[in-house]
Amino acid sequence: MIDDRPVLLETRGHSLHITLNRPRAINALTHTMVRLIDEALTAAERDGTVTSVVLTGAGERGLCAGGDIRALHDDTRAGGRASLDFWRDEYRLNARIARFPKPYVALMDGIVMGGGVGVSAHGSLRIVTERSRVAMPETAIGFVPDVGGTHLLAAAPGELGTHLALTGRSVGAADALLCGLADHYVPTRRLPELTEALAVSVTADEVERTVRRFAEEPPAGEPGEPGELAAQRDWIDACYATDSVEEIVRRLEDTAVPAAADVVAELGGRSPLALKVTLAAVRRAAPLGSLEAALDQEFRVSARIREEPDFVEGVRARIIDKDGSPQWKPATLAEVDDSTVARFFAPLGPDEPELGLAPGATATGTA
Repeated sequence: MIDDRPVLLETRGHSLHITLNRPRAINALTHTMVRLIDEALTAAERDGTVTSVVLTGAGERGLCAGGDIRALHDDTRAGGRASLDFWRDEYRLNARIARFPKPYVALMDGIVMGGGVGVSAHGSLRIVTERSRVAMPETAIGFVPDVGGTHLLAAAPGELGTHLALTGRSVGAADALLCGLADHYVPTRRLPELTEALAVSVTADEVERTVRRFAEEPPAGEPGEPGELAAQRDWIDACYATDSVEEIVRRLEDTAVPAAADVVAELGGRSPLALKVTLAAVRRAAPLGSLEAALDQEFRVSARIREEPDFVEGVRARIIDKDGSPQWKPATLAEVDDSTVARFFAPLGPDEPELGLAPGATATGTA
């Protein structure tokens, strides 16, 4: 019989396996799944026989394609607050994963996007394969990188994180490693053998040694590998080293590199509002100093950007109708001024409590 539970739990020796189980939706996260993962981590933390947690995704397509975007769209369009409740619990889970006291091994095989990055890339041992495609593609749907994505991307070398945040491009194993989104490369065919070895690893040090024993260098010749971004660092760093999206576009247009022209075309199809708020979010995340502070900031941004027409329109155009022709409002970068961007980062009002994860944060803002 097919087990249709959205999250499957199985103890194998000393490992608790958490399997995201919505393969038809590439294991897109629902609120129920977030709660079940959190409950599983509570049980694993208390169980002295569990040495490690191993996160996997059901099916052949990937670990997780993100949050359940259609459900978030429908709730936002109806004026509900289920989206806010989901993000509140999801971001708290992201922070918990980063601070989990036992090895948290994320098998980032196949598609890993948006919320999938949130439940994997904050883990202590993050494994990519030759099939991995890792991305924060939010600007394409009028949204902004969240689930701690701004924290991760702000820490990437040079301006690579800015490039990935604005374009939403996916990267393969080598570039995921370069950008700090993963720790080790293990071929897909060896994952079953790795999980068997983890089951008999009885200490945290042994778990780490086991993963390192299976780790290899990413092979040449795969899409996005080896180091596609590494070879583009010169023009990416030069073009993105500014706090203005308009200036980034101008520099890209003036760069005599064919790949830069492709980026200009991509950015032209993204939400102007999302692009400007995303750039500000990544720049502001760097000095915040912690994942928790970045998540607090992202919650403010998410709570406000859902009120803008671009999120509903972007999901309609990319996910629901799939016509690929979103009608953004505002339609141009010039129409999005600094004061508009700044209001996305202001403390929330009394009707919506802050996430409050960072030390010193309060229910209504930062102390």
